[in-house]
Amino acid sequence: MATTHPFTLSVRDIVHKPGRMREVEETAPFGDKVGEGLAAVLPDQPIELDVRLESVHEGILATGQASVTALATCSRCLTEFDLDLDVDFVELFAYDGASETDYLVVDESVDMLPVVRDAVVLALPFQPVDRPDCAGLDPETGERLEPGTVHEPTETIDPRWAALQGFSSDVSDDESEEGAQAPKKE
Repeated sequence: MATTHPFTLSVRDIVHKPGRMREVEETAPFGDKVGEGLAAVLPDQPIELDVRLESVHEGILATGQASVTALATCSRCLTEFDLDLDVDFVELFAYDGASETDYLVVDESVDMLPVVRDAVVLALPFQPVDRPDCAGLDPETGERLEPGTVHEPTETIDPRWAALQGFSSDVSDDESEEGAQAPKKE
């Protein structure tokens, strides 16, 4: 017996009837956290599923879209924000032994949960940003920079090396002049 949850859809009325189809809308949470890193869908966040189930000779073809809101952290300024995702998917649920596929029609139903979960995970950004012009954080103060701000790094010299600062330009100039005037060895 297949595991049942809201995304386990009965296809009893269209199984082995090529050409028949129907559309299903379902809203339910995954029940587990989906995603890692800076963007994830929380366990109780509802997913809106809109799927067309079509009977074909090989099995049931599921074509649809899922919409969900993920909780994300901006990779530039570390601000948390809601990230709306709309993902499309197409998957064939094969009849037993009809083809080599990961998804099968089991007990006259199809389990859309792994299909939707995989599509959502692939759509989650690796480095989300809260807005395209996010300037990030000031490296010195840690304050959030306003959009369009360009941070000019200040050059700080280690006090232990400060006494040598005046020598750097003189040394390189002397070496280049000597190299240019040195006689060639034959």
